[in-house]
Amino acid sequence: MIHFGTGGWRAVIGDDFTKENVRLLSAALARRMKAEGQDHIVIGYDRRFLSQEAAHWSAEVFAGEGIGVYLIDREAPTPLIMYTVKYYALQYGLAVTASHNPAIYNGIKVFVRGGRDADEIFTASLEKEIAAASPDTILSLPYETGVHDGVIQIINPMNEYIDSIIRSLNMDAIRSRNLRVALDPMYGVSKTALQTILLTARCDVDVIHERRDALFGGRLPAPNHKTLAGLMNFVEEHGCDIGIATDGDADRLGVVDDRASFLHPNEILVLLYYYLLRYKGWRGAAVRNLATTHLLDRIAEKYGETCYEVPVGFKYISAKMTETNAIIGGESSGGLTVRGHIQGKDGIYAGALLVEMIATTGRKLSEIYQEITDQFGTYEMAETDFRFTAERRQEITKKLMEDRQLPDFGIEIERVSYLDGCKVYFKGNGWLSARFSGTEPLLRIFCEMPRYEQALSLARQMAEFLGL
Repeated sequence: MIHFGTGGWRAVIGDDFTKENVRLLSAALARRMKAEGQDHIVIGYDRRFLSQEAAHWSAEVFAGEGIGVYLIDREAPTPLIMYTVKYYALQYGLAVTASHNPAIYNGIKVFVRGGRDADEIFTASLEKEIAAASPDTILSLPYETGVHDGVIQIINPMNEYIDSIIRSLNMDAIRSRNLRVALDPMYGVSKTALQTILLTARCDVDVIHERRDALFGGRLPAPNHKTLAGLMNFVEEHGCDIGIATDGDADRLGVVDDRASFLHPNEILVLLYYYLLRYKGWRGAAVRNLATTHLLDRIAEKYGETCYEVPVGFKYISAKMTETNAIIGGESSGGLTVRGHIQGKDGIYAGALLVEMIATTGRKLSEIYQEITDQFGTYEMAETDFRFTAERRQEITKKLMEDRQLPDFGIEIERVSYLDGCKVYFKGNGWLSARFSGTEPLLRIFCEMPRYEQALSLARQMAEFLGL
């Protein structure tokens, strides 16, 4: 079974992530492309185990089906691959990656025109085509033959991608500040691009965890408070202005501020939206998913703008940004994008923009965030994850989504949404959401309130109610 979640198809290596399934997916998409009259695709891959091999297996199938392949045959950030889809004006692109999932996973993300994540309508129809395909009917051209014949072309669009980011930044302001930046690629693929951008801006750059390690140092390749202890220590010991980390494929980021404190992705989104409105003079809406801070809503209201809420999945954020011409879109898991760049998550660009913010304002990250909370107050989020069996999932789904039962929270409820899981909006301040992860067998319960202790208490109350 090949099933696309919120971040593409992901599966355990050797279980469902196999050569046969990679070939089946590639064949189904290649045949669709031929039916649509499309003749080229771009393929890239990250540093995970079997990523390069899987990219080659996929390229062989596309070549065998008569589809030309632009192959980025080097470890490539997912945002670079998305940018390349846009740069070459292609209809489709593939990234072999499982993003921030544990090391035992790999997967494939499918991109459509403009470098956007494929939406659920597209992936659902592709799933049906994959299920109907037979391994015996797959055409294939040996990799070496495809390269020799020019059907598979090796490309390196890194310079174009880096230059596009440099053109969008106030490089003169950054050059004037002599900032010290610590980078943590988390054994992933962001080092070349982000280090090049910052060195060009005359920053003093230190890099940790830069080598390739398919086990990601035994850690989850997701930038969070637990996994970035090393970066926080480095920032503190060396007096860095900022620490920037990216997940395994560099589409998400984590940030450590000048006080060596971890900044939650919600805080990063708030900082950048406020910076674009207050300091750069931009105008436009914000887009967030339903599990992301409502502090964005307060900022938008102050500046006469709107903050739109969408389901979890960056494809929804991209679509809403296009519809509303919003200037920023993001999620509490660390992914965001800004108008004028690619229509997908880019931890490299977001990290560089934060460096610009420090340079142009002449203020530290902690000072700017204090300025925000002084005006708009604070929200704090409790995030809890729970694993479950297939039987328990059915029980939870029935209780929460079908019978629509809720505990007595002791707080007046304004409304409840079932747009994506269950989200409870409390009257006055705060909210709680419970939804199944689209990439892992987890139920995620998030709660945001003015105080963390209150948020954690409500999240635990929901978990106990569901028997978790």
